[in-house]
Amino acid sequence: MRIFYTNPRYILIIHLVVNDMIQVTLSIILFVIGFTLYRINVSVCCIFTLLTLITTENTPLNLACMAMECYIAVCFPLRHMQICTVRRTLMLIGFIWNISILSVLPDLFITLATEPLDFFHSRVFCLRENVFPNPLIPLKREIIYSLFLVIIWITIFYTYFKIIFTAQSASKNAKKARNTILLHGIQLLLCMATYAGPQVLEVIKQGDPTNYIDHLFAFYIIIHVLPRSISPVLYGIRDKTFRKFLKGHLWC
Repeated sequence: MRIFYTNPRYILIIHLVVNDMIQVTLSIILFVIGFTLYRINVSVCCIFTLLTLITTENTPLNLACMAMECYIAVCFPLRHMQICTVRRTLMLIGFIWNISILSVLPDLFITLATEPLDFFHSRVFCLRENVFPNPLIPLKREIIYSLFLVIIWITIFYTYFKIIFTAQSASKNAKKARNTILLHGIQLLLCMATYAGPQVLEVIKQGDPTNYIDHLFAFYIIIHVLPRSISPVLYGIRDKTFRKFLKGHLWC
């Protein structure tokens, strides 16, 4: 079991899975509240929404870091242990959380500065646009999402092609890492659909407002739950070490 605490790759995988568990749990709570109580206090909704948004934005950043770790392991195997230490990995996870928090907290600050105090005591259907209604927030969100999109996809493509070139003349491990990066890209593509979510939902709302709640639920399942359901299978069953311990615990 010690390998899961001392290997940067497993630390990033465990962080990804735990982060996604938190995100799915929070979003399910919001949906249950939305479909049962319909309207809740704005202050309570703000807390749940902020935590959900932070964990949502953590996922693609974590995937980009995992791709870089694969790239270093394949292209710089002799320096991998020096570059990818446990301390640096934990610092990287802290950096991921700080970036996500800094990208989300301005929504709260803008709302506090522009909305009256009574607004936070009112009750709304708990959606991001309902608790953060200022028109500057969608503009800020699009700029940040576009920046994230460009940086993360450049990272994925760069590491993937670098590993491809290495795999042509290298070992089986390089080819396995290439396939892993490709799976990162597929999962990332699903996660990135979250960034286009507000625009898609707005189009759906204008086209079919009567069934908007049903469309919202379907969108949530496809965009939020599905990509995060892939992680345990993708990084657990495919990994020999995880499989070994998983079988032991299952039979126990």
